[in-house]
Amino acid sequence: MIYCLKIPTGVGFLNHIKHNRKLLQEILRTFVSKADKIKCKQDPATAVTECTIQDCMVDPCKPEPSIVIIGAGIAGLSAAERLATCGITNFTILEATDRPGGRIHSCWLGDVIAELGCGVIEGPCAVNPVFNLAAQEGLVKHPIQKLQEAGGLFCTSDGRAIENSVVNMVNYVFSGILREASNLFSMGCNKQHGSLQHFLTMRVQQEIQKFPEDMRYDASRVFYGQINAIRSDLGDDLTSISADNFGSSISIPGGKTTIPIGFISILGPLLRKLPECTLRYNKPVGLIRWGTVQEKAKGPRAIVQCCDGEEFCADYVIVTMSLGVLKEHGDKLFCPALPSTKMDAIKSLGYAHIDKVFLDYDRPFWVWSEGTINLAWSADELSKRTDWTRGISKITEVPASKHVLEVSISGPEASVMEHATDEEVARDITRLLRQFTGDATLPYPNSVLRSKWVADPYFCGSKSYIKVQSHIGHQCDLSMPVPGTCEPIPPILLFAGEAAIAGYHGTVHGARLSGIREAERILQLTKKFGGPPPKCS
Repeated sequence: MIYCLKIPTGVGFLNHIKHNRKLLQEILRTFVSKADKIKCKQDPATAVTECTIQDCMVDPCKPEPSIVIIGAGIAGLSAAERLATCGITNFTILEATDRPGGRIHSCWLGDVIAELGCGVIEGPCAVNPVFNLAAQEGLVKHPIQKLQEAGGLFCTSDGRAIENSVVNMVNYVFSGILREASNLFSMGCNKQHGSLQHFLTMRVQQEIQKFPEDMRYDASRVFYGQINAIRSDLGDDLTSISADNFGSSISIPGGKTTIPIGFISILGPLLRKLPECTLRYNKPVGLIRWGTVQEKAKGPRAIVQCCDGEEFCADYVIVTMSLGVLKEHGDKLFCPALPSTKMDAIKSLGYAHIDKVFLDYDRPFWVWSEGTINLAWSADELSKRTDWTRGISKITEVPASKHVLEVSISGPEASVMEHATDEEVARDITRLLRQFTGDATLPYPNSVLRSKWVADPYFCGSKSYIKVQSHIGHQCDLSMPVPGTCEPIPPILLFAGEAAIAGYHGTVHGARLSGIREAERILQLTKKFGGPPPKCS
């Protein structure tokens, strides 16, 4: 039996949860824990799985609605999987690129898997639907090998490693500051703490004064190195990120883990569920006509027109385009235009720029498993640097490799890096390494592999965040169908993706849950109408 997910909707409800962290956690915890409750019986003789899913199955004797899913990322594929599992197969997935996965993109660099997009499972435990997917596929083994999130060397720009005693003290204090920042969300909308940069800088300056005078210089560098690491994780200048909503993200316990054969492998079970010929590659969408715009009252509820001119009629359209694409093209992609609340949400939420560079060396210059090289910038250095390497906070070893390093570049600097040549990227990172290690003999890499998410017109960046002037209500508005649930016309446009789920934005499991949510919405509407919804009049 599959538990049919139901998420409460309505303007009053959304306003109520905007600043209620406990309620938001409870809703999402319930949603996750019931997302994959499927009871299956395995026939040992035939090895055929029989699933008792009557509660979620649509009536096979009734006609199916037609559905177009825009995007074959984890959100779109999860929606398709849930629809197919529950008896609806009359759908088409339109993918703009020549591959599935979206911002999941695994590539080989020699004998190493390089994750150009998301590469970790955040929270490898039973409540994470992505971990469950990986575990059921046998992609992760027990005991779970968790990534070491702390440690490594903190090196200054004059080539000196800061003593571990100072680093450990700063890490302890900074962890407390981050907890304070997270707790701001539960204080409600009456508190205005401005940007995350302002809050962290203020608290760091207060804490530095508590250190012995002879430790303050090094402590300051570690503190600001940590702040830059937060910037790297979130993907934009912390002056743009809301301090009051920093704690709206809900962390799943268990740390982080990787998939040894590549994160892209989690798509396997989703792709296998797709009926033949339902996934169309190289089909970017240029226009979505929906609702009363149709010339005939009894015509299709929506027509999705691809850039090559091919059109697809649909009763429902699940839009899983990235927030970056919606920001860039949302005002001209839909006819008629999206409601003002939807467009305001698209414009108000932030969209981060994060890229990765992988450096392959013939002869590694580091001791393998020694740890991460954290760049301990000073506040003055960070404010004065103008080159793109300012967006680098640390340089890490690629798991299971002894000859490949990974560098993450965040913020506006990521876009600058994308326009540089491979030779320029290798040169600038080598200069940075030589400066912070104090070793002028460090070699250049043998080869470079890097992402270019910002310049890619089908992504326009990497993941969403809550800006200073936005809030989780905008995430809720983005996730609402059009027309809304209270309108006389059944929903036509449904929105999924990592930006369209409060609490889990910017995560793969959030994207998967959002796709399942919208599939469930269609399933419930199909049961309500006994088949396709009534045509627009």
